[in-house]
Amino acid sequence: MMTERLFFTHDHLTAELEVLSCTPHEGLFAVTLQSTIFHPQGGGQPFDTGWLGDSQVLRVTQEADRVVHYVDQPVQPGPISARVDAQRRALYTRLHSAGHLIGNAGESFGWMPIKAHHWPGECKITFIRGEMAQAIDAEAIQQQVNQWIAADYPRHMTLEDGAREVGFGELPAYACGGTHVQALNELGQVTILALSEKKGALSVRYEIN
Repeated sequence: MMTERLFFTHDHLTAELEVLSCTPHEGLFAVTLQSTIFHPQGGGQPFDTGWLGDSQVLRVTQEADRVVHYVDQPVQPGPISARVDAQRRALYTRLHSAGHLIGNAGESFGWMPIKAHHWPGECKITFIRGEMAQAIDAEAIQQQVNQWIAADYPRHMTLEDGAREVGFGELPAYACGGTHVQALNELGQVTILALSEKKGALSVRYEIN
């Protein structure tokens, strides 16, 4: 049975959820829920942590069309209170959203984003040349990103037939399963650290402060 991903449509960090199963797994317990507020690892974004009742959620994975939550203590089937670690979620959400803007900035110079990695301390977006690719440097991307953050574009999300797209303001949206800030002023300072090009691919490294 497919797990409904509540974070596709809202940002709740607490919810009453329904436990479907709980099975022992390598010293932990693997829990499936009817629906979840926990983001699993994937799409370049690390997993959420938090709590299901009194059990700590240590890892969340995507397995086929189910989201599996690995907890430290068993839980009973039925209703349960869930809570996502807000600090961790906020960090990943900001890193992920910054990645979208860098993708948009690269595209405005004719580069096509092909891969995104939003992990703390190792964030980077990888591009390949489009037909109209222009010379690009860290300063050009930095200025463009700063301009959009200052404009404080709001988030737009669409969900049709399980396909979700997320964008900010008038910028092109991306097909995406991650979590995103509601408006760009929540990002704070996004710093472009370095650009490196090899074998036709351009990597843009960044951090947030």
